[in-house]
Amino acid sequence: MIDITDTVRASKAPAIARAAAVLRLLGKRGAPMGVQAIARELGLVPSTCLYVLRALVAEELVAFDADTKRYALDAGVLTLARAWLRKDRFSDLAQPALDRLAREFGTTMLGVQVFGLDHIIVTAMSQSGQNFQLSTQVGSRFPALVSATGRCIAAFGGYGEEEIESRFAQLRWDEAPDWEDWLAQVEDARQTGVAVDAGNYIAGVTVIAAPVWKGGRPSHALVAIGIGASLRSELPRLKWTVKSAAQSLSEQIEE
Repeated sequence: MIDITDTVRASKAPAIARAAAVLRLLGKRGAPMGVQAIARELGLVPSTCLYVLRALVAEELVAFDADTKRYALDAGVLTLARAWLRKDRFSDLAQPALDRLAREFGTTMLGVQVFGLDHIIVTAMSQSGQNFQLSTQVGSRFPALVSATGRCIAAFGGYGEEEIESRFAQLRWDEAPDWEDWLAQVEDARQTGVAVDAGNYIAGVTVIAAPVWKGGRPSHALVAIGIGASLRSELPRLKWTVKSAAQSLSEQIEE
């Protein structure tokens, strides 16, 4: 269950927050859902959920199957997606670098957009075709401070330690790092320009991230993901290569 009560309560436009949650859920599930199932998953009152769904159907963002009584994303979301993709230079600029690094190091490569301390969203990706395949896709959302990307955000985002610690306490890890150890890793990322998560987020998996800058703070990040044992000998070179690619993208985006 994904309880969105706190999100709705904090929102200045709760109706929009509910609608966004419904759209994200339908996109994540990838299969039609009934109103009761959607309401239960999101912690909504069924009548409120039905109201939201009917509004989304009227806007052609959600389709309703009268035979099965289930809802699914409709073609209207493509209009919004196309408009965003046309203006998103990062994905177009990052894709060649992601493809090159995935082939060279046998890793899964991601390009993510940073939304403050709230979350990150995968906007581009490339997989090497080798045995390790990360179960994610473009459009996936993750907590902002999770894994190596989170260390970059904490290092360069300009946020206060108290605010960061409250978010850190809510994260889920396979092998959670100690707060003080994590802070030391954040400081290392600040000094070196690249962050590493060595099996904390996903046991046995190493994640490397470097920030892509726009307007004086990280707007995106490049992320490399692979089996820790396989990357051990190549880790210094992979860190340097990811950092260099991120720096090159920063320069291109600022042009």
